[in-house]
Amino acid sequence: MSSPSSAPRKTTVWPLLLVLLLLGMALFGDKGILRAIQFNRQKASLQAELQRMEEINSALRQEIKSLRSDRRYIEDIARRELGMVKADELVYQFPAQGKKE
Repeated sequence: MSSPSSAPRKTTVWPLLLVLLLLGMALFGDKGILRAIQFNRQKASLQAELQRMEEINSALRQEIKSLRSDRRYIEDIARRELGMVKADELVYQFPAQGKKE
């Protein structure tokens, strides 16, 4: 037979184990606090990425607008990227500095 003093001890352990189990689930479970913190960090990162993408889109929209309507912008691109010059212009080319052959 068990002694009367061990019976109350068994009954007081179960609530403690239950509380520890619930606490563990609250911290480490799928919907736990640590997971929520991780999701908040991921949300902030995605919002920063979204902001960056919106700025890029805005710049691209402005470039499209300039390409459709701004002749000076188109001329600048043709000169810079394609090396185009007007018929009455002279082009001077200089050797690159610092290269010794």
